[in-house]
Amino acid sequence: MRADEYTALDGTGLAALVTKGEVTREEVLDAALAVLAERGTETNALVEVSEEQARAAARAGVPGAFAGVPTLIKDLGCDVAGLPTRNGSRLFADAAPSEDESTLVSRLRGVGAGILGKTGTPEFGFGTSTEPALSGPVRNPWNTAHSAGGSSGGSAAAVAAGIVPFAHATDGGGSIRIPSSCCGLFGLKPSRGRVSLGPKGENWAGLSVAHVVTRSLRDSAALLDVLGAPAPGEPYGAPGPARPYRDEVGADPGRLRIGLLVDAPDPAVDVDPACRDAARDAAARLASFGHEIEPLAWPSTLVRPGEVVSVISAVHTARTVDQRLAELGREQREDDLDGATAIVVGHGRRIDLTRYVDAIDTMYATGRLIAGFMSGFDALLTPSMAVTPPPIGELDPNRDPASALQGMRGMAAFTGLFNVTGQPAASIPFGRTADGLPLAVQLVTPYGDESTILRLAGQLLDGDLLPIA
Repeated sequence: MRADEYTALDGTGLAALVTKGEVTREEVLDAALAVLAERGTETNALVEVSEEQARAAARAGVPGAFAGVPTLIKDLGCDVAGLPTRNGSRLFADAAPSEDESTLVSRLRGVGAGILGKTGTPEFGFGTSTEPALSGPVRNPWNTAHSAGGSSGGSAAAVAAGIVPFAHATDGGGSIRIPSSCCGLFGLKPSRGRVSLGPKGENWAGLSVAHVVTRSLRDSAALLDVLGAPAPGEPYGAPGPARPYRDEVGADPGRLRIGLLVDAPDPAVDVDPACRDAARDAAARLASFGHEIEPLAWPSTLVRPGEVVSVISAVHTARTVDQRLAELGREQREDDLDGATAIVVGHGRRIDLTRYVDAIDTMYATGRLIAGFMSGFDALLTPSMAVTPPPIGELDPNRDPASALQGMRGMAAFTGLFNVTGQPAASIPFGRTADGLPLAVQLVTPYGDESTILRLAGQLLDGDLLPIA
């Protein structure tokens, strides 16, 4: 299999060739490694290559929906047996290979996928651009002078460069949707509780969820069918779909009522005109299919989403750092953390229990507020980001840490709210900037309704397979 033949297919298409015997698993893997050799260095998407594991999976020949398809795991809180989990941090630089395996990884292996390695992330996932000191910046395949986004920047860059057709990603404030927006991919953040985070119960008190970034709707949908089943002992779960998600791709959504919002939930954030225009153009396209589009303004009582996300994420990040220091048996050193992370950890250590519980209460109250706000609407349509993909270095966590933290607000302006509410939300490529970088819009539906997102996304996209950079 040639590299260009490999990159012309999504995961579903590759698995079909393997199952039919038209190509071997080893040939698919060799093609992926050829693309990695060509594009891996320029993007810096991978922090760990596990060719031996991938070849062992190819030899094992596990059948399934993604038989023989190479994939990648984000190097953040998702264990792969035999590989270290470094969380983008120098504090974990010498972490031992894991003896355990996350539920998500086991499920991917169970449908025939092979783990080719791990992808770069900002330290502890705290960043909308992936530029940790440990492994360096991840570069956007569409223009390597620009960011691939974060925190699933390595996964998005790898998929957009054609190294793999899909890759694991997590989202605690936009970390699936932001890099998908930057890299021209489909990025679906599922409902809270949809995808198992086992053996853990939850991440960031339920703000963070897991899924994948993909080049096709059908891969995202089929993987949600695989990853979205509850596991024993889950703390909670989203209601199941009426039929498999794969069946929703290409299905007629009917005539829907969609609310359009082009201002950010945080009134202090300015929205780039190109991002506003992308949302308005997407609304016009959906209107051409017969949907009713109604411009809306955010509720006046809405609490700025960052006030919830910043408190919860800071407390949990501080706890992760303190647990690691206790494991190492020492105090924190000046060079343990990136500058922005050090600010976040210091903030998290100062937050008292009352303020943390208040943030949890606000999270749930916000979910109820937005559920009422959406009453009578089938979906909301917004820009994915309030800014275009920034240059590498603009959000460097060590160059000007305080500025980097402030700069995250523009990239996460539209995404963080729906981590707070727990609703499904997806970034869909729609247009380009004047210099050719991807633009995207966000679709949001009521809790538990990923199906409507998949149907509407099909109407926004021209064809199912998105191009590589």
